[in-house]
Amino acid sequence: MLLSCKQLSVSYGLHKALNQFDFELNPGEIHVLIGPNGSGKSTALQAMAGLLLPTEGSVILNEKTIKSMSRREIARHLAFLPQQPIAPDEMTVQQLVRQGRFAHVGLFRRYSLKDEETIAWALESTSLANFANKNLCELSGGERQRVWISAALAQEAKILLLDEPTSFLDIGYQIEVLDLAYRLSREKGVGIIITIHDLNHAMAICDRISLLHHGNLVFTGSPQKLSESGLLEKVFNVRGQFVQIAQNAPPHFDVKLARWNQRNS
Repeated sequence: MLLSCKQLSVSYGLHKALNQFDFELNPGEIHVLIGPNGSGKSTALQAMAGLLLPTEGSVILNEKTIKSMSRREIARHLAFLPQQPIAPDEMTVQQLVRQGRFAHVGLFRRYSLKDEETIAWALESTSLANFANKNLCELSGGERQRVWISAALAQEAKILLLDEPTSFLDIGYQIEVLDLAYRLSREKGVGIIITIHDLNHAMAICDRISLLHHGNLVFTGSPQKLSESGLLEKVFNVRGQFVQIAQNAPPHFDVKLARWNQRNS
């Protein structure tokens, strides 16, 4: 197991944003967090990244409590991509990806041959090798997201936390980013946690899925079990049904892809 949460709670003043949250992530697994706005998804992700101090419970990263680890030590194991990461437009793709090595290199050391090889591997793994000298301002939204994921890979982190990575992207770029996440999990063994709003995408890409509501975990398990539970109708206050799609599904997702038909009550 790469990462786990035990009875994790996070409060903002008197408001408990996350309540007794239990969670597990295994190598090569994609675990998706879904829920309405304000359900605690981003709070859970930030707590798992060590960016929020829990009021109760613990986050265990590679058999150590995350609160006992330094930021640099955490970065060697875990990479977190927030909803809207910011970098100067004039920065090149390679410059941003090189920053992912800081956890290993530090501020005043030279990059070793291994560091350079890792940066080249991260660029290649995200199909960005030919973009290395481009400025960020020259890239599409989907390409920028790939650059940030490439920087996370350069950390050699075996855990990748993505907070709404497809928000504000056109559908083509959304699929591009999700396909990359899928390939990283299958080909590189990276454990990935994604918060996402689109139920189709969530059901299509995940190995396991967790549903949160008002800071409480109301379901964890397979997407198939969730589709049969009736919980989505209750939590999202919609009437609908899952329709299994077979032959024409995208190659990576054809086994699990489902369509969520929403209708007004």
